Amino acid sequence: MTVYAAGAVCWRLHGDKVRVLVIHRAFRNDVSLPKGKVDPGETLPETAVREVMEETGLPVELGVPLGVTSYTMPNNRDKVVYYWAAEVTPEAYASSSFEPNEEVAGFEWLSLRRAKKVLTYERDVEVLERFQLLVDQGVSRTFAVIALRHAKTIPGGDFDGPDAQRPLTHRGRTEANVIVPTLRAFGPEVVIASTARRCVETVTPFSEATEIRVRTTDLISQDAFEDGTSDVRHVVAKRVRKSKSAILCAHGPVLPEIVREVGLAAGGSRQASLARAGDLPVGGFSVLHLSLEQPGSGIIAIETHLPQLA
Repeated sequence: MTVYAAGAVCWRLHGDKVRVLVIHRAFRNDVSLPKGKVDPGETLPETAVREVMEETGLPVELGVPLGVTSYTMPNNRDKVVYYWAAEVTPEAYASSSFEPNEEVAGFEWLSLRRAKKVLTYERDVEVLERFQLLVDQGVSRTFAVIALRHAKTIPGGDFDGPDAQRPLTHRGRTEANVIVPTLRAFGPEVVIASTARRCVETVTPFSEATEIRVRTTDLISQDAFEDGTSDVRHVVAKRVRKSKSAILCAHGPVLPEIVREVGLAAGGSRQASLARAGDLPVGGFSVLHLSLEQPGSGIIAIETHLPQLA
């Protein structure tokens, strides 16, 4: 059986120089990137954030995905590891509570060149090289627009009332709760929802967990979209202009337009990947990573996540 794991290239600016974190594992006598196995019920982004905290004491939020490594372990089981970039803010750096332990003897911050020389495994070097491409292009600092489809809702034929008042089903409420940790891994600071009850109920668990207020708008509602009074461009343009990670919770027919407008606001992007990112099942969301310092450089990366129910 394949073992899945996740980790991050933790980085920070020291003056104007990029420094990345490597860990020293005494029990393996190696130097590597922080990572660890997925716990039961976890998603990969959850695992990456948790493992960085456990191994380094650093609270991080995930940026651009850096791909996957795979290898066979000594016990002949295959292991697949997913990585993200994760900028360590000055506040997080100052708050690190790391103490040497049985697993991690210590860590250090190195230049990219030095880190690639000291890492024990070539697969970790390859992950760093992917990160270096972002640094060389000036797009390592990012924020995210998260396009979220509302969770499972009572069918229209089973509900005696206006479509906008249809509530979530029991399964939908479960989905809304299950996705909270994965959403949190990307550090959203703003939550925008369609005024429809099903959208508000979908983001309410995240709002309660983070104490981030839900802002509602008819401009991305399904009713407005169908009668021609929506204004997705205005909502998206404001979020891109603010350059803060945000959730936009809307409806199946509206999400492709949201994603398309993010691509346009960011300077254009590949239409095929955008179409896939907007085609989401209930409770699913796409994370569109945009550059903080080069806002016209297009969408840097796209990843999609689905609710994982037991």
